[in-house]
Amino acid sequence: MTRSSVQGEDTQEGATDALERAEAVRGDGDNGVGDTEGSTESTTEDSSEDGTGGRPAGAGAAEGPRPRRRRRVLRWTAVVLAVVLAGTAGAGYLYYEHLNDNIRQDALNLGDSKVAAPTPNAAGQTPLNILVIGSDARDSEENQQLGGARETFGSTPLADVQMLVHLSADRSNMSVVSMPRDTLLEIPKCTDPDDGEVYPASEGRVMTNQSLGHGGPGCTVATWQGLTGIHIDHFVMVDFAGVVSMADAVGGVPVCVDANIHSRDDSGHGSGLKLAKGTHPVKGEQALQWLRTRYGFEDGSDLARAKAQHMYLNSMVRVLRENATLSSPNRLRRLAEEATEALTVDPGLDSVKKLYDLSNELRRVKPERITMTTMPNRYVGARVEPTEDAEQLFRLVREDIALDGRDAKKKPDAEPEPPADPAAPDDEIAVQVRNGTRTDELGTAPGRANTVTGLLVERGFAKAVADPSVLPSEDRTVIRYPSADLEGDARRVAKSLGIPASSVKRSTDVSGVTLVVGADWREGTAYKAPESDDRTPESAEALNGADDSACMHVSPAFTWS
Repeated sequence: MTRSSVQGEDTQEGATDALERAEAVRGDGDNGVGDTEGSTESTTEDSSEDGTGGRPAGAGAAEGPRPRRRRRVLRWTAVVLAVVLAGTAGAGYLYYEHLNDNIRQDALNLGDSKVAAPTPNAAGQTPLNILVIGSDARDSEENQQLGGARETFGSTPLADVQMLVHLSADRSNMSVVSMPRDTLLEIPKCTDPDDGEVYPASEGRVMTNQSLGHGGPGCTVATWQGLTGIHIDHFVMVDFAGVVSMADAVGGVPVCVDANIHSRDDSGHGSGLKLAKGTHPVKGEQALQWLRTRYGFEDGSDLARAKAQHMYLNSMVRVLRENATLSSPNRLRRLAEEATEALTVDPGLDSVKKLYDLSNELRRVKPERITMTTMPNRYVGARVEPTEDAEQLFRLVREDIALDGRDAKKKPDAEPEPPADPAAPDDEIAVQVRNGTRTDELGTAPGRANTVTGLLVERGFAKAVADPSVLPSEDRTVIRYPSADLEGDARRVAKSLGIPASSVKRSTDVSGVTLVVGADWREGTAYKAPESDDRTPESAEALNGADDSACMHVSPAFTWS
């Protein structure tokens, strides 16, 4: 984690002067500076609302409409980016390096387990998954002033906002999955690469926001991958101060409440948000208040807060796309300063150019193809846990299926290309069979590993053996293999049992061909692949990015006249 020593107003003013001089030779073109801003937004929340720890929130804002200046500013932006990214002006290059050094970085994944990247589609394209983390860090006076009791200063930060942004392989749609900070799950063992400290796996289930304190954001990534099976390419993390500074730098975002609201109860709990009924632009600390408000929205839960965050983010995207202009070089420079200083990213996003390239990927999706969701969950006391619908949602993301239901109807899976290494004779293929039929509602179906092993032996796989020592849990029957030289063997086993080729997966979690009998094959000797239900669960409370009519319901106990 480094920050530049290249400081000083003279350097920055020199950079701006150089960029202003370049305006004289500007050209036409829409470079979408607004979407560049959008790619660096994140979320955070207040951990002081109820004294129990951090609370989710988010970040981001946008410049209001200036239609008569739009083409001029967009042309100017093209020159700014050309000068900064190419470094053709000395001061511009120094300032670009200064911005790069503002950006903090941390390791992407601190866990031991890895999730394989998705297979490219027919056009060679792959999805992109970015985990957005809002930290409640109290490690500076500025952050302390934005919420939190004095005793929390310098305490272990919490990942109180966690949103997975999934960009489809063909860049036609985007899905966002928000996980409530109160979600109970197991945090895996994580190792801090800076000092080698090992954080053991949690003993049982704990709140997901604790993952950030197990070595950094890379442990939050490892936790998500362990829960969802989704390969995460990048993370972006921001804290309280970053939310306010970036919102101040670029303007306001319209939000709506259906009644007057003041988020403060008799005991002083609440974000302090005070708005009159209707739609209002919020920025700075008021934007932060909106994003961390729990008391006053609907039932006062973290789920209502996540809904408010989704509305804010949808509105921000619309404003950025429609009115993505900055009225002066100084405002653009300020945004660049605030954004880069606010972020912690993985090494794959550690420069202005990489962040800009990411924003170009994100900006290709129209708002009507953006879907915001909350991980389906149920209460466990005062906390929540994922439900079966959550796994359905994770599967849709894993398989790159649009959550808005507007994907073209998929053709039947084509027969995959033959493996480079063909299968060995059936009687020489070693297969381990495991019983993974356990579900949240049903216990393990007895004897399934032995039954399927018997089927394989009958069909000539003499080296098939049941492994009773491992009882995993799999919704669907799957065959895993560890390396390319065993792919042919794994496919041969699948074909002999009528298991589709799509259920044959490469994985470093196994040492040989391993068949896990899933909950879809709890009985019988003939496997029948279940029909896929590719609909987004209603319990995910999907919100379309083009929906500008959403308005938060205010609890009567938190209204005023």
